[in-house]
Amino acid sequence: MSCPTDLRPYLRTLDAETLADLLHAQAERDPALRQALENRFVTQGSDVAEAHRLLDTAVLAGNVEYAAKVGSVLDTLQRLLDAGSRADLAPLARRTVDDISEMLEQIDDASGEVADRLDRAVELYARACVAHPPDPESLAGWILEVEFDGPGRPVIELADFASALGDKGIARIKSTVDSVLAEHPSGVRRETAERLREELAEVSGDVDALVAILAAKPPRVDVSLKIVRVLRAAGRHSEAIAHAARALTQDKKEEPPPEDEPVPLSRKDFDEKPTAATYLALREESLETGRWVAQRKTALARLRELAVGSTEAADELVRALLGEDRADEAWRAAVRFEASLPVRVELADSRSVAHPAETIPVYRDHVEELITRKDPNAYREAARQLRKLRTAHKKAGTAEEFSSYLGTLVEIHKRKTRLIAEVKAARIAIPKPVRA
Repeated sequence: MSCPTDLRPYLRTLDAETLADLLHAQAERDPALRQALENRFVTQGSDVAEAHRLLDTAVLAGNVEYAAKVGSVLDTLQRLLDAGSRADLAPLARRTVDDISEMLEQIDDASGEVADRLDRAVELYARACVAHPPDPESLAGWILEVEFDGPGRPVIELADFASALGDKGIARIKSTVDSVLAEHPSGVRRETAERLREELAEVSGDVDALVAILAAKPPRVDVSLKIVRVLRAAGRHSEAIAHAARALTQDKKEEPPPEDEPVPLSRKDFDEKPTAATYLALREESLETGRWVAQRKTALARLRELAVGSTEAADELVRALLGEDRADEAWRAAVRFEASLPVRVELADSRSVAHPAETIPVYRDHVEELITRKDPNAYREAARQLRKLRTAHKKAGTAEEFSSYLGTLVEIHKRKTRLIAEVKAARIAIPKPVRA
């Protein structure tokens, strides 16, 4: 049997429009091919790419423009989810939730418009996770971080994420909740753990555990009504009636006023000298005592206030966020508050993998700064940065822009023979000058 003819050489001779017409005609006859092309369009096409671009630029906008841009991203997510897209939209949805949460720490959202966007973003993220479940332990880790280390929002309902979490994710959350309850007899972390324990009982359908948790709370009408609803939903009507009768005759007990918590020593150090080091020391101590949620908001607000107009303070803010493993927040802070070039270059080296286009201006600034030193070692380092810049352009799909940029750079500095030699030694092809 003869081998089939390889048509690829012939296809490469056809123009793009002809190829598109041929492929479209075949897709109309082949449903599987059409679905594959539609999925590729969604995942690699303009909708999701534009949504990411809007998020990249929204952080620099004012409140009204930010809310509008984020609203457009949420509209895109909802439209794709409503259409039953098979694309994995969870990463975009999660990024949107994280971005809005961070923005709410920085602005005065008196109208509540941005906060409303956050509630909607969480709902869409839950839908995206159900449609295309992420790694359950990773999802559980994100939920735990938001609940225990976040600024107090967004509000997450475990029931919305239950199917995506599965048994493994639920077990991860339960393990952490149990540990917090065992280690913290009081405080914010314990209150959070108690709320999550109640939601876990609801998600698992453990009626006895849920009733026991609710019954242990101080007597309140809303708690009693919830117990009655839970028992009735489980078909345990006689118990529901008995509990309702007891609740009607039970006197309410006043809760004792909360005791004032002492100010941590690390907080005093931070107030005296707000730096990344004192911020992270405050974080470590506050996490142990369950007070980090409240402490973080005010501490970050102070670092951001100092970062306005101060490159040194901006660097401290970035390092503080990096110390919390919040790389995305650190990058946005570096851009917004104009951190120093060395700090931005350090961030770009790690960010260029996922967001190469964003790092191009940083690498260009670094190359130009190195060239101004007029030093052989600086020229050698400039050539290394040009290699990084070339890689970033390739990943961003703008290789032609790099060639144009390099041609202009070489033309401007053509008299710097040592620089040109270093560029060639770095195996960077120098474009030939265009002659009229």
